[in-house]
Amino acid sequence: MPICGVLGWPVRHSRSPAMHEAGYAALGLGDWRYQLLPVPPELFDEAVRALPGAGFVGANVTIPHKEAAARLADAATDAVRAIGAANTLTFRDGRIHADNTDAPGFLDALPFDPAGRSALVLGAGGSARAVVWALVQGGADVLVWNRSPERAERLCAEIGGRAVQDPPLAADLLVNTTSVGLRNEDPFKALPLHVDASGGYPCVVDLVYGSGPTALVSAAQAAGATVVDGLEVLVRQGARSFERWTGRAAPLDVLRAAARGQTGAAAG
Repeated sequence: MPICGVLGWPVRHSRSPAMHEAGYAALGLGDWRYQLLPVPPELFDEAVRALPGAGFVGANVTIPHKEAAARLADAATDAVRAIGAANTLTFRDGRIHADNTDAPGFLDALPFDPAGRSALVLGAGGSARAVVWALVQGGADVLVWNRSPERAERLCAEIGGRAVQDPPLAADLLVNTTSVGLRNEDPFKALPLHVDASGGYPCVVDLVYGSGPTALVSAAQAAGATVVDGLEVLVRQGARSFERWTGRAAPLDVLRAAARGQTGAAAG
């Protein structure tokens, strides 16, 4: 029985199991399973190395393990080496293979080509590294803000973009890669934003997702912005992981319906 899962801490909020298992069912892969894998950072390496022996063929990786996953892997794609973070591990031939589907999945979710556009990215962790790399590779002018300016400066030195301490109140694209909003924090208190300034960003992407729209997504929608929420980005990167592990084209509508809690709505 092939098994996949998602490694994180915390990870109980993840929609990945519902999404992937709906995809397995839609393609008749009835013996495949997908599990939550809550693993604290100090046990990450040990847990990952034990997965192949337990029947796992692959695992997604979420906060806070993405950079550790890149370091642990025996083999890595060019994207992983450039970004320094991995969100997809594949166990094959006794080796751990690392890939990053966050970067292409993020671009898949955007409603426009980023070439020539301005972008403000909030955060400097593993997800931010993937987003900044994808946007820089896509030809965008990228600014990066982080609570710790040194982390933003290091990210930009390694990947591209420009670190800022005072982010602009307007850009073609605003991307929140921080965990603010995961526990219902007010992003306008925790991040360098103003409620009335959300209208300065005609497109807003929030990688955080929960049972409903985050405060940032709600404000952006109220301001008339085009919004891409964390569930759509999850679906797009998850589809690429799904295809790597199964060798089958991902049923995108099925994955999206399951991720949004509409299991079965698009299974037909």
